[in-house]
Amino acid sequence: MVQVTDSEGYIEALLAVKRPINKKVHAFYDHSVEKICKNPEVMLMPWDDHLVHRGDGIFEVMKFVDGKLYQLEPHMKRMQRSCESIFMTPPCSWNKISELVLEVCRAGGRATGMVRVMIGRGPGGFGIDPAECPETSLYIVAYDFTAKSESAYETGVTAFKTSVPAKQSYLATIKSIDYLPNVLMRHEASEKGYDYPFCYDDDGFLAEGAVENVCIVNDNGTLIIPEFTNALPGTTMLRAVDLIKDEISIMFRGIREEEILMAKEVIIVGTTGDAIPVIRYNDKPIHNVKPGPIAQRLRELLKQDLQDTGIQL
Repeated sequence: MVQVTDSEGYIEALLAVKRPINKKVHAFYDHSVEKICKNPEVMLMPWDDHLVHRGDGIFEVMKFVDGKLYQLEPHMKRMQRSCESIFMTPPCSWNKISELVLEVCRAGGRATGMVRVMIGRGPGGFGIDPAECPETSLYIVAYDFTAKSESAYETGVTAFKTSVPAKQSYLATIKSIDYLPNVLMRHEASEKGYDYPFCYDDDGFLAEGAVENVCIVNDNGTLIIPEFTNALPGTTMLRAVDLIKDEISIMFRGIREEEILMAKEVIIVGTTGDAIPVIRYNDKPIHNVKPGPIAQRLRELLKQDLQDTGIQL
């Protein structure tokens, strides 16, 4: 039989459990405790937080490199929009959350890493009614950042059309904790031996990758980006547009699947990888099957922008 124990015995047993993520976590913060801790063995959430059992919450992920945190303000603005979209109010001010993000990164003592911010409906029950939860929850964690291999930029990556459809528009534009479709996309890519999955909406237009935006460069050298109807407006994608807009023509419009194979370049844009060139799609070659100059330029601009505008930790 399983032993029944008191809280002291349970906590002792809990602390003895080893988790594989231990070495990756730098520091974390739980607003209900209002302290930063560096021991991931006690990095736990209440089971009855609706964030856990209902996916009722939102999140953002940022990176810091060489002691500089990138795009804090755009991520916080998007997080605020996501919160408002699901009628949720954080347990403290947005300025306070920004300060806490910086404090957690600094407490971790690492120059490079990722920081994840999660706001949930909060603990209070196992039902679906938000009224169960008297106060929202806030969790912040800094952890290891594993950069993409240089080979991804030098030789390019592969992509394919996933069987998982794009999210409904009202969900796709919210950075919700519920990432099951994204998880299934990534799983299918691994099963089929591709690097990245691309999903499409009901009308056959390109939406996004599992956790990245996708864009193409056409024969005229125009950078074409899918409209953000069934895709999350990526902070990196929007920043990349702002950085390169004086160098090339840019257009936001729907992209059909056949346009991918006709493109000069297909580029994946996101927080962790900046701009990654796709050289094969559905096992078919993209242009000359080599990374193109626009992908390279976007990466250069984003890397320099981090150094120029990143917040010093």
